[in-house]
Amino acid sequence: MNVRLAALLAFLAAAVCHPLRAETAGHWIAKARAYLGSEEALNSVSTIHFSGMLEVAGLTPAADVKSGAADMVERFPAEIVFQKPYQQQMTVTRPTSIDSMVLDDYDGWSRTVARDNPKAANVTLLETEQIKQLRANTWEILSFHAGLEKRGGTVQVDGEDEVVDGILCAKVSFVHSERIVFHRYFDKATGRLVKTETANGSEIREEGEIIVDGIRFPKRIVNKAPSGQVTTIVVEKVVLNEPYPSSAFAVPSLTVE
Repeated sequence: MNVRLAALLAFLAAAVCHPLRAETAGHWIAKARAYLGSEEALNSVSTIHFSGMLEVAGLTPAADVKSGAADMVERFPAEIVFQKPYQQQMTVTRPTSIDSMVLDDYDGWSRTVARDNPKAANVTLLETEQIKQLRANTWEILSFHAGLEKRGGTVQVDGEDEVVDGILCAKVSFVHSERIVFHRYFDKATGRLVKTETANGSEIREEGEIIVDGIRFPKRIVNKAPSGQVTTIVVEKVVLNEPYPSSAFAVPSLTVE
């Protein structure tokens, strides 16, 4: 076998093991961002305010329902605010209480207020791991996939031939830490986010779309926990770049009056 032929065969063998058209994480991130909106529109976002309903399946089965708790869905009005760099506030209005979970950079807290007695408020400081998770979640929502390396994380392509719901996807992993990882599956043809898996085994899917100021947002965000519990956020309205004062996220006084 002559030298040239041997070199050619070696090159072809390497190409089979390492496809020539394998793309970088930056390629898929750029495609995903282009699907969501223009660079100008995405980079201009400083706050996102979602209004809608929180649907929780399988909490309180009715006595006359034989199919069990999994068929029951409770719905509550919900408001979620994200503000750069790391502020988040989620408020859920239940029949007997108003529940809030708030992130203010490296501080995090939750509060439950009885609707029939607003002065009866229970405030709890969040644990460190909860705060880290909220920080990562806030970054993910506001960054539109770009720039994780600048905050100390890594992004890597873990597959380019993943099939989800019959769609050929690229699997891109956004690693914030060992415990906080978002495995995102992007449609290779369009850049649309098809599914997200988290390090704890949760599965997140986005359905439908609302277009605000040239940016696509999901109409429904469905989160299936490892336990099988399904929680859905139904988005009815999205408002961008509505400024919020620091006091909206600050830890309230824990002093009992």
